[in-house]
Amino acid sequence: MVDKVRSDAFDALDGVLFDGMTIMAGGFGLCGIPENLIAALRRAGTKDLTVISNNCGVDDFGLGILLANGQIRKMVSSYVGENKLFEQLFLSGELELEFNPQGTLAERIRAGGAGIPAFYTKTGYGTLIAEGKETRQFNGEWYVMETGLTADLAIVKAWKGDTEGNLIYRRTARNFNPMMATAAKVCVAEVEHLVEVGSLDPDHIHTPGIYVDRIVQGATYEKRIERETTRSRSARVETPAVAGAEV
Repeated sequence: MVDKVRSDAFDALDGVLFDGMTIMAGGFGLCGIPENLIAALRRAGTKDLTVISNNCGVDDFGLGILLANGQIRKMVSSYVGENKLFEQLFLSGELELEFNPQGTLAERIRAGGAGIPAFYTKTGYGTLIAEGKETRQFNGEWYVMETGLTADLAIVKAWKGDTEGNLIYRRTARNFNPMMATAAKVCVAEVEHLVEVGSLDPDHIHTPGIYVDRIVQGATYEKRIERETTRSRSARVETPAVAGAEV
């Protein structure tokens, strides 16, 4: 039996990193990101990275710390609007960006994990997204061909995992993590709770352990709110109760 458990995030990445590699990083905004593994990547100093992720974190957290450390050469993403450094580096030509509609990015990753080299989608036809790509007509509608995505390494974050690598994600933290776990040569997972085999209900497992090569219990989690918007109690407008409605 292969021992998949590692002592810490840095140990979990030992021997799998190299300059110029492609990494998939799970998460949506700051939700469900592998915080500890990202910190270990920064410590390792691996550079010239192509990173496939929905976004690039914020300036001082998430993948943003790799960007600030000069480790990322190219991003394959669908949303980058919360990172000022990203904008500066892209506009100055120091950072490459392959922009994808969000659903297309998710399907490209899923396709890569399923062994599907390419697929057609209506999204992006007739726009800049379709430039240089093959287009084809089906049943009178035009589609754009997109290729599947794979990576050298996937780093994912789960709520619970067992020592065999079976993973359970919590609510919206599931996001891109399950599909990325299937689409890389090596998958390293960090979890909030590491339990023994048999502790997880098989019907509740989202990522089977066969996809996970290494697993580590994360040391700390900040779980930041990406953008907090509130209003004072005095500014709230009371809505009159509607007759017959529950209050």
